[in-house]
Amino acid sequence: MSADRKFFVGGNWKMNGSKEAINGILQFLNDSKVPANTDVVCAPPMVYLPYVKERLQSGMQVSAQNCYKVASGAFTAETSPAMLKDLGVDWVILGHSERRHVFGETDELIGQKVKHALDEGMKVIACIGEQLQERENGLTEEVVFKQMKAIANNVNDWSKVVIAYEPVWAIGTGKTASPEQAQEVHARLRAWMSENINPAVGQSTRIIYGGSVNAKNCQNLGSQADVDGFLVGGASLKPDFITIINARC
Repeated sequence: MSADRKFFVGGNWKMNGSKEAINGILQFLNDSKVPANTDVVCAPPMVYLPYVKERLQSGMQVSAQNCYKVASGAFTAETSPAMLKDLGVDWVILGHSERRHVFGETDELIGQKVKHALDEGMKVIACIGEQLQERENGLTEEVVFKQMKAIANNVNDWSKVVIAYEPVWAIGTGKTASPEQAQEVHARLRAWMSENINPAVGQSTRIIYGGSVNAKNCQNLGSQADVDGFLVGGASLKPDFITIINARC
């Protein structure tokens, strides 16, 4: 990992939680100290964003798990970046594999969402990753580069973007890409960005890993040169998340 790229740990709570459960999570989060070289961003379900933001320690930030591509209108159940900004929320996760494969979001739609969120002043955690069959067929680079291009075409300010590489076959399955597998894809993504955007963007943009990250594997994964942090699912609901936050210490 480059000293120029600050370590980044995101906690994606997905559709989990109640006030009672969240109070327990907040307790171990607020009792912890965030390392100086680390950004920590927690993404609770949309309805709990204000509750968490009001109670989370100042050393951590909050993120939405999704938003739509326009500012307002007849889009039942959607949330706009302007609404998130109105709540004081600066981050949003876009393109997560569950949005792609459960809800059918296309590369084009994700690109449009990224553009609008950035235009509205949000910071974006943009997710990419291949499915198991695609990896087994040797299509990993083809898939992630295509997803990256759809995102890159809609970014003007890369300082507000974190790329999350999440191999779909490793999300919630207990299977994790080996440190070497993660490093290989991250290095190729960085090279793609250097070649297709510019070398400065390739060097400075944080590329984080997601997919069954836990307290046991985080240090080995985090020690790889091009792994700049994590987007954590289930483990972000447990005290193990503190160990992951401190993986670089």
